Amino acid sequence: MEKMIAVGIVWGATNAVMRRGALLWDEALKSSKQPHPPSTNLSQKISISLRNWLKLLSIWQYSIPFLINLSASATFFSILSDAPLSLAVPVTNATTFASTALFATLLGEQSNLPRTFFGTALIIIGICLCINS
Repeated sequence: MEKMIAVGIVWGATNAVMRRGALLWDEALKSSKQPHPPSTNLSQKISISLRNWLKLLSIWQYSIPFLINLSASATFFSILSDAPLSLAVPVTNATTFASTALFATLLGEQSNLPRTFFGTALIIIGICLCINS
């Protein structure tokens, strides 16, 4: 059970941090936006997408949390071999949601705190019900 909660916390934390990296990437794309003709062919579209993706991975504020997130995913698949699916998925996903809200708030994202805390409390209650049933 502890591993499921730990994976959810890692996923939630990295989700919030990756969002910051993605915002940096978005700013970089907007500042270097080069007009391309509207009649681009498929190979040009693929090339543009690949360059954008590589630019995203070159931003360490995104790529390092992304690698940590992938490590947590590998751990989750390992957990699935020992835990019932009906327990592992809801507990991990609920923990991810709650920790994403918590870490986003800690990182200074604007949110409706009363609603966030109320939703997080409902998640914790739901996890307790899953564990005790």
